Amino acid sequence: MTLKIFLHLTERGLKALNKRKLSVFDGLWRDNTILSSLMVISPVIVCGNTLRNAAAIIYAFSAITLFSVMIASFVPKKLPYAVKITVNAIIASLVYIPVKRAAQEFFPDIIPRIGIYFPLLAVNSIIILHTEAKFFKMKRLNMLGSLVFYILGFDLIMAVISIIREIFGHGTLNERVVDVNMTISGLGEPFGGFVFLGLLCGLYRYLRKKLSEGT
Repeated sequence: MTLKIFLHLTERGLKALNKRKLSVFDGLWRDNTILSSLMVISPVIVCGNTLRNAAAIIYAFSAITLFSVMIASFVPKKLPYAVKITVNAIIASLVYIPVKRAAQEFFPDIIPRIGIYFPLLAVNSIIILHTEAKFFKMKRLNMLGSLVFYILGFDLIMAVISIIREIFGHGTLNERVVDVNMTISGLGEPFGGFVFLGLLCGLYRYLRKKLSEGT
């Protein structure tokens, strides 16, 4: 019963998304993964408090999402929606294995710190939802371009949030002490990340509205 409700709500979301005019550049601004769609925000809130954490998350998210979606684009489109979602998740899980092994070489001290949020990137919303709602409705070259901008949109916001939270939450940058006159207690903690992300989303929506009115 729960699965049927989930699939019903997801299909409704897909129909609403499909009514919008598609653009290759959506993921960078108008439909930013974090600020607009509020997707994949748990790693940002919990782990996005230092630049080194951000680098590991950005690497994993970019690699897993790019290769998973590209491989999944070859899955037959005639399969039932629920089957395709399952296959996409399996592909992402398989891609996760070499990505995780490489991460252990490049970020050996960061991966344990990130914990469960690292494997959760293998089932992020871009892979599960946007593959069927957006990417697979495009020609493969356009799909690749759109996918890259969605990934860059996540990467950029993840880096900016992590840098600000590390500087003003911990008084460091890349875990090196910086000369900052004020630190905000709790900004480096998950609840501080939640509040900061909420404020940033509010600012983003305000700016997007003003820019839309200007055009």
